[in-house]
Amino acid sequence: MEVRKLVELEHRHWWYRERRRLIRRAIHGLPPGTALDIGAAGGGNTRVLVEHGWDAVALEYGPDGAQVAHERGLESLRGDATALPVADASLDLVVAFDVLEHIVDDAAAAAEIHRVLRPGGTLLVAVPCDPRLWSAHDEAVDHVRRYTRETVGDLVAGAGLTIDAMLSWNVLLRPVVAVRRRSTTGSDLDDVHPVVNLGLRCVIAAERYLPVTGLPGVSLLVRAHRP
Repeated sequence: MEVRKLVELEHRHWWYRERRRLIRRAIHGLPPGTALDIGAAGGGNTRVLVEHGWDAVALEYGPDGAQVAHERGLESLRGDATALPVADASLDLVVAFDVLEHIVDDAAAAAEIHRVLRPGGTLLVAVPCDPRLWSAHDEAVDHVRRYTRETVGDLVAGAGLTIDAMLSWNVLLRPVVAVRRRSTTGSDLDDVHPVVNLGLRCVIAAERYLPVTGLPGVSLLVRAHRP
């Protein structure tokens, strides 16, 4: 998706809105420090970090995302997730939401995250899960893979990080996603009708209060730290 279109969409789209809330919840209680948002696109998640007192930088591989983040008043860098332009042990937090599934050598990216985190530093990861959900959507958004709990756990632990929590997300809508993706021919993260958007926001918000994070979902959320 073109970055400027994404920035316009992320303000109202149910998926992007709830994802920002997930970051707010994940950083609650962490003392603000230095942070890197890998694959930041236009910097929507980076802004959440800044608003909560973090000295955060948006990292994008392509020029458009870095430029848009800069235009939004965010510090931004261009760089490759498998060769981060960041000093060793210099970060308190790395956020990699919906990034690793785009990278062929995801193990190299995970190793780089370990390198740049300080001992005790936190990693927050979100990835699409369950290869059985692979569809035209994944191809349209340039996914290389979908993960399982085992494969994302092996990836993070294999980089030398300690996993603190692994939770499913987008559980209640999983049946709808599974059916929809059998018939669609492109990304399902485009704009939706306001009424549909409101309905989906209500459903995804319900997950905040239900014990469903151990059930199969559409995404996996991982919190880990460098020992």
